[in-house]
Formats: sequence, C-alpha cells, structure tokens
Amino acid sequence: MGKDPFTQVFDELSTIASSSGNTAPIYRDRKTGKVRDFKREAEEARQKQEKEDELKAKYAKWGRGLKQVEDATEKLNSDLHEMNKPLARYADDEDLERHLKEMEREGDPMLQYLRKKRQKQDIEAGKPSKPKFEGEFMPNRYAIRPGHRWDGVDRSNGYEKKWFEIMNSRRARQEDAYKWSTEDM
Repeated sequence: MGKDPFTQVFDELSTIASSSGNTAPIYRDRKTGKVRDFKREAEEARQKQEKEDELKAKYAKWGRGLKQVEDATEKLNSDLHEMNKPLARYADDEDLERHLKEMEREGDPMLQYLRKKRQKQDIEAGKPSKPKFEGEFMPNRYAIRPGHRWDGVDRSNGYEKKWFEIMNSRRARQEDAYKWSTEDM
C-alpha cells in the first residue's frame, strides 16, 4: 500500500532537514501559518492553570465562609492541644480552670462585671472595638440595637409597633384572666 502524497513530501523534507544538520522541524499553525513554539505554549498553559487553581482555591475558601474556615481550624488546633493532654484531669489543671472562667453563663450575677472587665482589658491592650449606639431606641422583636451611625429616625412601616401592642395586650389579657380566676381563693 502506497503512502499518500502529503506523507511522502513530509518524509522527503524531514530527510533533507536531517541530512542538512541538527535542525529541528518547524511546526506551523494550520490557520495562520505562524511558527509554533511548543515550549512557550506549554509555559503559558501552565501559568494559566496555576491562575485557575489559585482562583478555585480562593473561591472554595470563600464559598465555605472565611469565619467558618477560621473557626474550624481553631477548633482543630484546640482539639489537638486537648488530645496531647492526659485523659485524667485534676483540680489544678490550669487550662481547664481558665476555660471555665472564660465561659459566659446566662443568669450569672457577675456577667455584666466580667464583660466590662474584658472590655477594659481590650481597650488597654489596644484591641479595636466596635462602636455601639448609645441612646434610646424603639424595642424590636429580636432586641437588636441600631447601628452606631443611626440618625434616630424610625423609617419602619409600623409593623414592630403593632406587633408589640398585640403581644402586650395578649399578655395583659392572660394576666387579667389569671387574676380573675384566682380572685376568690
């Protein structure tokens, strides 16, 4: 079976090129006819792949949430620290004592004092603190304070006010019903 004419010409040219010295074959782009540099193309492809990988890693981290990733690594580090300790814990364990002291428990009579003390320590340490709105504001369902830049103007549609009125009237009605039912006792 004979070779097609293109292959024959290519073979002849390659033998001529190999006989003329150590010259490498020249490859050209089919569409434009420009000489192709495979090393440069491979380098560009590698750089492009590195940029894509970097972006994928960044968006994967952002997709999980920066705070969540930070919390997970912090938890992992603390777990590793705890795993290195002996299983039995004694009364003089400093880490356990410090951890128990730092916990905030609702209903703790010293909670406000401890929070103020921590705030004072943070200010002395130069730790930046978030400014809080200091002033009167209408209560809301979730007890959320307004931001420190709030100008004091209530721009709501009145839903919160109606909600509080309904809840207060319901509570008052239940209290009246209870008092009326226990009146003769």
